[in-house]
Amino acid sequence: MKSDSSHQRWDELDHQLLHALENDGRAPFSRIAAHLGVSDQTIARRYRRLVADIGLRVVVVTDAERLGQTWVLRLRCAPDAADALSKALARRPDTAWIALTSGGTEVVCAIRFRTRGEHEEMILGKLPKTPSIMEIRAHQVLWRFFGGSNSWLAKRLPQVAEAFPAGPEPTSPAPEPISTEDEPLVATLEENGRATLAELRRATGHSESVVRHRLDRLLASGALYIDVQYDQTILGDTTRAILWITAAPAALDQVGRALATHPEVTFAGATAGSCNLMAFIVCRDSTTMYRYLSTTLGSLEGIQHIETAPVLRLVKQLTYDEHAPAAQ
Repeated sequence: MKSDSSHQRWDELDHQLLHALENDGRAPFSRIAAHLGVSDQTIARRYRRLVADIGLRVVVVTDAERLGQTWVLRLRCAPDAADALSKALARRPDTAWIALTSGGTEVVCAIRFRTRGEHEEMILGKLPKTPSIMEIRAHQVLWRFFGGSNSWLAKRLPQVAEAFPAGPEPTSPAPEPISTEDEPLVATLEENGRATLAELRRATGHSESVVRHRLDRLLASGALYIDVQYDQTILGDTTRAILWITAAPAALDQVGRALATHPEVTFAGATAGSCNLMAFIVCRDSTTMYRYLSTTLGSLEGIQHIETAPVLRLVKQLTYDEHAPAAQ
């Protein structure tokens, strides 16, 4: 993935296009163009440039927080083993994102499990037998305050929020079960969330009307959501960290909801483990991060402890290309 430090080359239309895709990643270019007041060709050209320059990808994601279980694992290992371990984990289809933190001695990864047996096999079976891993700390995500289908860009740049309407929220109280028959559909969309109905018909063997109806049901129930991956340094934010936060139990929900409103926060969730909250933050530089930690976060009542783990390298976001340069 290419990173361009001169983020001034990206203008408001680029930001509006990214925001539109965060709100509805499958929206036709013609609809996006009509809302933004430009031609279809302009949107298509900007989209191709964003794909080439900042690794833009639109993918459909199984919402494990609603369907099953998401765990965040902190794996302490020898520095010379961290890179190989992170790449091995990145190749797994059930890992959502992977980062190297703590001076390169810790690999942090989110893994989406669908069954209890899967997470027990990984956490109690496979990982403890890996010689390079010296310590495993597992945090189960209990509740997501921000992340998933939420648009971070609209929070980071409020001026783009009105440019394209947000997609509908899930309407079902429970997610639609994903059946074995759905797997070709889901697998295709995990590779390309903008796959056409014709491509989905070929992948599934079902008619376009059947595919459209099934996809609409899965999205409306919250079993799936559309997410966007790109290099967030497009905004000039080059400093990232994972926060492990302990809040008083009575303040847990209040602190989590406050984190969700902070422009620096790209993900916030309640966890079970050695802390009860975690957040992923993106800041312009180390000075900006210090001010966020000492003022914005420091002013929240109920926080008892914060551990800040600077991210050295983001190995995987939603997808992973082993031959592409890693996002710095």
